[in-house]
Order: sequence, then C-alpha cells, then structure tokens
Amino acid sequence: MSTSLQTPIDYLKGVGPSRADLLRKELGIHTYQDLLNLFPNRYLDRTKYFKINQLQANNAEVQIIGKIIKLEEVAQKRGKRLVATFKDDTGVMELVWFRGQKWIRDALKLNTEYVVFGKTNYFNGKFSIPHPDTELLSEHEQNLRSSMQAIYPSTEKLSNRGISNRVMTKIMQNLFLETKGRFAETLSPKLLSELKLITKSEALFNIHFPKNSDLLFKAKYRLKFEELFYIQLQLILKNLIHKSKIKGFPFETVGAHFNTFFKQHLPFELTNAQKRVLKEIRADLGSNAQMNRLLQGDVGSGKTIVALMSMLMALDNGFQACLMAPTEILSVQHYNGLYELCKDLNINIKLLTGSSKTSERKKIHEALENGELDILIGTHAVLEDKVKFKNLGLVVIDEQHRFGVEQRSKLWKKNTSPPHVLVMTATPIPRTLAMSVYGDLDISIIDELPPGRKAIKTVHRYDTNRLKVLRFIRDEIQKGRQAYIVYPLIQESANMDYKDLMDGYESIARDFPMPDYQISIVHGQMKPADKEYEMQRFVKGETNIMVATTVIEVGVNVPNASVMIIESAERFGLSQLHQLRGRVGRGAEQSFCILMTSHKLSENSKTRIQTMVNTNDGFEIAEVDLRLRGPGDIMGTQQSGILNLRIADIVKDNDILQHARYHAKKILTSDPSLQAPEHAVILETYRQMAKYKNIWNYIS
Repeated sequence: MSTSLQTPIDYLKGVGPSRADLLRKELGIHTYQDLLNLFPNRYLDRTKYFKINQLQANNAEVQIIGKIIKLEEVAQKRGKRLVATFKDDTGVMELVWFRGQKWIRDALKLNTEYVVFGKTNYFNGKFSIPHPDTELLSEHEQNLRSSMQAIYPSTEKLSNRGISNRVMTKIMQNLFLETKGRFAETLSPKLLSELKLITKSEALFNIHFPKNSDLLFKAKYRLKFEELFYIQLQLILKNLIHKSKIKGFPFETVGAHFNTFFKQHLPFELTNAQKRVLKEIRADLGSNAQMNRLLQGDVGSGKTIVALMSMLMALDNGFQACLMAPTEILSVQHYNGLYELCKDLNINIKLLTGSSKTSERKKIHEALENGELDILIGTHAVLEDKVKFKNLGLVVIDEQHRFGVEQRSKLWKKNTSPPHVLVMTATPIPRTLAMSVYGDLDISIIDELPPGRKAIKTVHRYDTNRLKVLRFIRDEIQKGRQAYIVYPLIQESANMDYKDLMDGYESIARDFPMPDYQISIVHGQMKPADKEYEMQRFVKGETNIMVATTVIEVGVNVPNASVMIIESAERFGLSQLHQLRGRVGRGAEQSFCILMTSHKLSENSKTRIQTMVNTNDGFEIAEVDLRLRGPGDIMGTQQSGILNLRIADIVKDNDILQHARYHAKKILTSDPSLQAPEHAVILETYRQMAKYKNIWNYIS
C-alpha cells in the first residue's frame, strides 16, 4: 500500500511527538507532504575530508574524520559551554556547544570514529567548530549519501533542541524509504516530453539527494516550472470562470455625456496610450461579462481622465458610478478635479468621507437611492451598509493595494449583479509580479506622459553641499515656484525622526526668514484639520516651502511646485522615492528632485539612489525594487498570500514564469475545463491542491 502524503508527521520514523511539535511550530511542517516540500537552501560538497593540519583561518565549512578523546564543561560569564577535544592523526582541535549541552553530552561516545562537519573558528592559535554536525563514521558510510549535501532551513530553537541538519537529513531519508521514493506525477505526459522535464519522483529525489549538479539543475527546473504553472493555471482559470459566470451589465451605448465631454470639454488631447486603454475598457463594458481591469500608469500619466470617461459611459447607460480612494486628502482632490471637469455637463457629483456632516450624509444617501446622484466619490465611508445605490454600474478603486479583498467584495454587493470594476494604481508593478498577483485581472498600462510634460531632473547631493542646494531653492522661489522638503518618518524611530523634522524646520525657518518667505509644515502628529489648513496654504501658493514627512506621498497636486528635496534619501525605499518625486513636475516648468544623503551609504542605498538619478520610468524602477526587496515586501500582506512560493523565485525565475504562463494559457485555450483525457492528471492535481492548499482559495 502506498503511503499517503497527508499522514501527520508524528508517524514518521525518527520524528515522534515532541519533534513533530517543534517541526509544526518552527517550520510549519504538519504532514509528509510538507516535509517533502521543505526544499534545501543550498548544497555543500561532502566528497572532501580535511585533516586538522590542513585547516586555514577562513571560516570555511569543513568535514573531518577523527575521535573525541575528552569532554568537559567550561564556566563562562553566563552559564557553561561544553568543549570536546577532537583528534585525528595530524592534530587536535575543539568542538564547542553553547546550548543543549546535556542532550549532546549524553549522545556522544568517546574514542569512537566520528565525521564532524561545520564552520571553523580560529582563536588564540587554536581551531574550533561551534555546534558541529556529528555522525558516527559507521553510520555515515551507510547513508543515502550524495556528493552534494543538502542544507535545510532551520531556526535557533531547532538547533537548541538537537534537530541539526544531520537529523533533518536523516528524517528526510526515512520519508524516502517509507514512500519508496515513488510520488504521483502532476504534469501531463505531453508537457513532460515537450519540455524534456524529468519525472516528479526523480525531481524530488534529486532536490534532496542530488546525484550530481546536472540532475540538481533539472530537478530545480522541473519543480519551479510546476509550481509556477499551477499558480498561472489558477489565475487564468479564475479569469475565465469570472468572465463566463459573472455577468456584467452590458453598456451598449456611448451617448451624450461621453460624446459631449470628449468633443467639447476635454482639457487636452488624449495621448495614444490613453486612447488605447479607453478602447480596452469600452470593449469590456460592452461585453456581457463583468469588467475586472487593472489600470497602471505612472504619476501624472492621466489615469483620472480615463476613469472619468469610463464613468460617463456608465451614466450614458442609465447607471451610477463610484470612485473610492484610500485617504481623505486624495478623495477630496479627486472630487475637486472631477467636479471642475464636469461642471458644464449637468452631472450630479458628491463627496462622502469620514468627516462628512450627518445632514450632508443624509442628503447623499437619499439622492443615491432615488438615482438623482450620478457619481459618488469617497473613502472607506462608501462601503458602509447604509450607502445604497439605485443602480451602481461601475466602481473605480484608486491605489488598490491599500484596500483588502474583503473591502472590494463589499462594493460588489451594492447591486443585483456586481458592478464593473476598474482598479487604478500609480505604483508601477513589475510585469513579473503583475502576472503572478494580478493574473486574474486584465491589465491596461498608460505608458506615456501627456505632451508638454518635461521629465523631472533628479540629482544626488551629499549633506556637505547643503549651502548650494539652499541657494538653488532661493533661486526657484525667486522665479515664483514652490518647494517641498521631505523628511523620513519610520515607525521604529518615530521620536528621533520627529526631532529631525523639527530641527530641520527650525534651520529652514532661519535660512528662509519671514516676512520674505512663508513655510508650511505637515506631519503625522498634527490634527487632520491643521494638516488640511497647512496643505491648503501651500496649494493656494500662500507658502513657498512645504516641510513634511511622507504624508504627502499620495496625491497632492500642486502644479506650481517645482523642487522636491528628499532628506536622508538613503532611508527611503525606491517606490517611495519615485512616488515622492511624482509630486513635482505637474506643471509646464522644468522640475527638480534633489536626493540628500550622508556619505555613508550601503550598496543597496547606492543602487537605489543611482536608479533614481538614471531613470524616470516607474516600471524600470519597480523591476530594480523587486530585485532588491523581493515580492512579499512590495505587495504588502493582502496580496502576498498568493506568492507563498516554496521553490520558485519570481524575480530570478522570470523566464520559467513566462514559460509556465504560456503553457497554462495554451492548455486552457484548447481545453478550458480540462476535460480532455490527456489533461486528466492536471485536473486531478489542481483539485488536490484546492483541497489542501490555502493558496488556491485565496483572492476575492
């Protein structure tokens, strides 16, 4: 009988209840399947054995055969350490344990041949290995060994409790012996032969016990392809199911609202990219399926006009529309902008936020329900159950990554059928990530700026050049421009940062004295009303300089501001720097972004600063950011659920990802419900995954 991979880990030889408990808590290993999917971090060449007199003071990982001739406990400042004298025929060294001494002492045998393995330390003319892996030579020679030794992920707790890498390897061997190394195939014969992939069983054996580096490479490729293939399959399937099952409201006419605005009130000629995106949206809205589209465009690329024109299509078909933004400041700004654009169109447009007065709310609720209100703009307040529409046809969500999945689905329930959804983001998402995280949305990209926009000039200056920078700000203010000076504010060091901000403000106030200059200051500890007042003074041009923490990151629109100074720029992430830079360059004048740093910069900081100076392209910046930070950080927690990858890395394995998506698409195009006999194994694997894995039931 074959062993079920869903067997609890407690039953595996060499594990037992207390080890099982540790493996569950520390590594999330509950079943045989989880253990099988605990892939090694790296591999070591275990064909080479060193002699003690060959060791060098270079912290290398070495393997030595010898005997323990003495064991003693040595007192130290706190507690004791266990020291073993280890000897081979060329010399003597020490093995040291600072934790788990009792357990280790009982397990070791004196004057018996051991193979020890670990990192060497050299101190006071003597070599030692702290916390080595120890294995009796007699056992070492019998093991399922390969020339390349797998090193598994571990934690301090596991090492303290004696679950060393050797123990993990032994447990893994027991798993392969018990299952006879036979595992169900998960890819179709056609895919295996077309892509020349090794079988699942071969791949799993060679990932844990590689016979040679060529087989290890093949094993990794096969397992990465499979992982990415099933993620893509799931996303594409979800999109297909969505389109076939979730009927949308077809917007059949492009009528008076849209045409009047397009012909008479459009403030500027649309770019080709905007026209292309509008075409894609129109095709979606005209079909019978619900639109689910992600609109990506850099800061200032004109997403708002596209959103408005999509909303006008809804109005032309007798529907209402709604735009939701993550912050009050941003929703007010959207409201003001759209109100201005619609004022000659006879459209009823209102704003609903947390600070809307009760009397105002009541009016809005009534006008929404009886259909007098055409467009509602607001924050999370829009999601409240009290907010009912007569006929909601389109929802636009700005800066989507700030809203969770649950919040999006609340909007769906605001009509009998779900309204069409357009998700907008100014945070460029690298293509690789978009394919993995938003693969179930259709993606539109606005990749050109409106004509007349000049690229922002970005320079890097050290703190020692501060006087020149101040002179430059004075010159720009002289020309009638305004400047931002931004300080970092990071939660862990909030008090220090706040002090830096206030010190900065005071020194700027000395350099730019009243009455010649006026300065606004905005930071997180201010009351919302005070913040709004200071912001408005800057927006109206009453102040020349805005000193702020990153609260200005999203959405403030001041066309007259042409200088952005970012203090301690090395402390910001790339996407943050790019978002901040996007606050200037909104008018017709040349704008500048100056990144101030100290001379001490890490390699990563240098790369970030250099990237900012070299390019204004948000997508290029996002790719670098992804390489530096990895996917989890970029997507934030709500989205990273899907990227719970065990072996693939969507940055380094981009080629495999493209490949996997291509094949998943090809299979689903010819056989959308995977009913063909040749796809039986894929369908079965997909069903099994849906049963046991959280990744598949993730997303709205």
